[in-house]
Amino acid sequence: MKILYVEDEIFLGKIVKETLESRGFEISMVTDGAHAIAEFRKFNPEVCVLDIMLPHKNGFEIAEEIRVIDPMVPILFLTAKSQVEDVLKGFGSGGNDYLKKPFSMEELIVRIQNLKNLVGKKKEVSDAVSLSTFTFYPTKQELVSSLKEPIKLSFRESELLKVLAENVNQKVLRKDILMRVWNDDSYFNSRNLDVYITRLRDYFKNDSGVEIITLKGVGYLFKVEG
Repeated sequence: MKILYVEDEIFLGKIVKETLESRGFEISMVTDGAHAIAEFRKFNPEVCVLDIMLPHKNGFEIAEEIRVIDPMVPILFLTAKSQVEDVLKGFGSGGNDYLKKPFSMEELIVRIQNLKNLVGKKKEVSDAVSLSTFTFYPTKQELVSSLKEPIKLSFRESELLKVLAENVNQKVLRKDILMRVWNDDSYFNSRNLDVYITRLRDYFKNDSGVEIITLKGVGYLFKVEG
C-alpha cells in the first residue's frame, strides 16, 4: 500500500516511516506542507496521513486540495490537538479519520488498513454510475444507454469520464484533469484533452440531461440532470 505521510517532526516521522516500511508499506514522506500536493500528484498514494501543524501549509488546507484532485482517497489526520472544533474542522476539510498524538504504531496501522478497506468497498458499490439515461461502468469501460447500443470506451475516455463523474455539477479544473488522466499538463496532452471531450460530447448528444460545459480558461462543468 502506498502512503503519503506529511510530518514536520523529523524524529517522529523517521520512526513512523521505518515502522510502516517494515510492515510492507511504501511510504513517501514530506516534511513541508508546501510540497505535499506536488508529491501527491507524483506518488499517487492509496492513503494520506497528514499532520495538521505544518510549515507553510497546514493539514486542513492540504486535505481540501487533495479532495479537489481525488474525492475518494482516504485521509487520516495526526495531531496533538483534540478540541471538538479541530476534529470537526478535520472532517469538514475532507478527512476520514483522526488520531491524537501520541499514538501507538499498532493503532495507526489498524486505522490505515480500515480506511483502505472502507474506501475499497465504496468503490465496489459505486462501480455503476447513473448519468441521466446512461449508466457508466468504469471497470468495464462501458457506457450503456436505454436509447442506443452500449458504447465501449477507450482507456483515456473512461479515465476522463471517471474524473467528470466524480465531480457531477461541479467545476473541474483543466490542469487537474490533465494530471489525473495523462500525468502531465503539456500542450500536446492539452490538445488531446480537447479531442476526448469532443468524443464524450458526441456520446451524450442524444441525451439533453448530460452536458459538458467549457469554462473558458478554467476547465469544465459536467452537468447532469435527473
